Amino acid sequence: MAEIRYSRNLFLRCINVIYLFAFTSFYIQIPGLYGENGILPARTQMDIKETDFAAKLQKKPTLLWFASYLSLDTEHMMDVLALLGMFLAFSGFVSLKCCTKPIFAALWSLYYSLYQVGQTFMWFQWDILLLETGFLCILLSPWRQKGGSASSGGSSKKQAASSNASSPADYINFWLVRWLLFRLMFSNAVLKLTSGCPTWWGLTALHVHFESMVIPTPLAWYFHHLPWSFLKFGLVYSFFAEIFVSPLFFCPIKGVRTTAFFIQVFLQLIIIISGNYNFFNFLITALCLSLVDDDFFYGEGKKTSALKRFSKYLATIVIYAAVIFAVIKLYGIKMTPAGTMEFKITFKPNEFDVALGRAVPILAAVAFCSLAFTCLRSLALVFSQTGTTVSKVFSFFSTLFYIFTAIALFSDSLVPFSNLHPATANTTVHPEIRLFHNKLSHLHLTNSYGLFRRMSGVGGRPEVIIEGANNVEGPWVEYHFKYKPGDVNASLPFVAPHTPRLDWQMWFAALGTYHQNSWIMSLTYRLLTGSKEVLALMDVQRNPFPVKPPRYITASLYHYSYTPWEARDKPATWTRKKVGEYFPIFSKEHPPLLDYLRNLKILQDDKKKRRASCQPYLLII
Repeated sequence: MAEIRYSRNLFLRCINVIYLFAFTSFYIQIPGLYGENGILPARTQMDIKETDFAAKLQKKPTLLWFASYLSLDTEHMMDVLALLGMFLAFSGFVSLKCCTKPIFAALWSLYYSLYQVGQTFMWFQWDILLLETGFLCILLSPWRQKGGSASSGGSSKKQAASSNASSPADYINFWLVRWLLFRLMFSNAVLKLTSGCPTWWGLTALHVHFESMVIPTPLAWYFHHLPWSFLKFGLVYSFFAEIFVSPLFFCPIKGVRTTAFFIQVFLQLIIIISGNYNFFNFLITALCLSLVDDDFFYGEGKKTSALKRFSKYLATIVIYAAVIFAVIKLYGIKMTPAGTMEFKITFKPNEFDVALGRAVPILAAVAFCSLAFTCLRSLALVFSQTGTTVSKVFSFFSTLFYIFTAIALFSDSLVPFSNLHPATANTTVHPEIRLFHNKLSHLHLTNSYGLFRRMSGVGGRPEVIIEGANNVEGPWVEYHFKYKPGDVNASLPFVAPHTPRLDWQMWFAALGTYHQNSWIMSLTYRLLTGSKEVLALMDVQRNPFPVKPPRYITASLYHYSYTPWEARDKPATWTRKKVGEYFPIFSKEHPPLLDYLRNLKILQDDKKKRRASCQPYLLII
């Protein structure tokens, strides 16, 4: 078995970088999102009737319950947790010695504690993906790092790996990372087709995607204006990488997995430069490291015969040639007499439904066989290792523990994976496993994935534009956000890996009504009262009411579209058209608005405010 010590350590350090991005981005937004004058104060999530500490911790497992013991309120305790997470993540990035189980257990606990009170601003797939990945890092990381450095170069890398061989359990835990990557990629593509969205089935989704994505990058405008045939090719490539290549993650041939690594990383790089999807695609790129071993970084450790190398290369070429041939047939790829490429899905939705119903249990069986093979090879490695009898016995029982843990997590993950098709939801998974998954689902150890099942923004991307005025008759002046489209002349930013959570929620709010997004009423009230914390989440420099907040707030729904290619030399990036009212005019004395926010416990009575403000001082006394 090829060594994976360097690959493992590199993966762990990458996850520390992702944690650092996530904690830092979250920390600077705490006052505006979760503070006392924020949009959704975190204290409302800590209002639990139980008085017993253990009961509170069981009902909402979060480290924020220790705030009172430190004489802190919930907001400042969130600051402490985020700062501690930043420190630990940075330590793990700069020093391999900090990439250990205790550190990753602490990072997971800190992020999970913040997630518990994050509410709608943390209900994103990258947040639960980071939690699942972070838990796997606890299993994958050692208790103590023994010499070597993942940042050393050349021959020193090889020496570090050779003097510090991979433990048998590393292969099992790294396989779980690969299984997570497969479920993520396969589910993302499959759910787009099961949704029945005509843009995915017509291969026209990318004609809308770059215009309708939440926060486009400056390059998104140019991607949008690529030839239609090229955009269709790009969509077919993503289906090729996610549906057809992802099962090859479990192929025993190293060349097949290495090729899959390059295919997946290239797809992630294209997404990163075209769309601001926070740390999501950086995290997926890190997960792709589970497809390679140490030989990928510093070459083969042992010389192999020319015949063996040729057979590996030939097998890789044959496998990918078969996959490409299948894609060409299924997606009707052909050249026209004019020299352009045509694409058309040749299978019908009902045929895809039948094929998916058969594929899900087969893929689960293939993955289980791959896991079983990895476990058996790890056990064989235990007995082939040199060392004392005591060390061998310890290694044997340690490997057995990780084998049982891997089987438990694999079984648990089959529940969301089998839900990809209704026919396999109950037949693939035993009812006891489903019950086990439901009991642990709040920990997000295994999750279901699938972004943007239906393409939004066909006919123009919807945007909510908030306006303020000091008179009902106007003039109405627009509020500007830092990153999301608003001013048609504003340049598009590069934001990732930062996660501007308010800008993201404004995108989702535009897809529904304000009745479906209760938080936007709190945002309105904070703007009416001139909350500095909330205004800091927006474009402060372009605040239309810098001295005194407006007396009235309203919002309108607009449809945005990119300017045509011919207007590329002009400053405007967007054109927009007003569709109608999003919510009516509100003032800060509006009784229904105040009652609504009190019912949500966002606003407190004066007595409760005084009691809350005095509580830390009472604890000190």
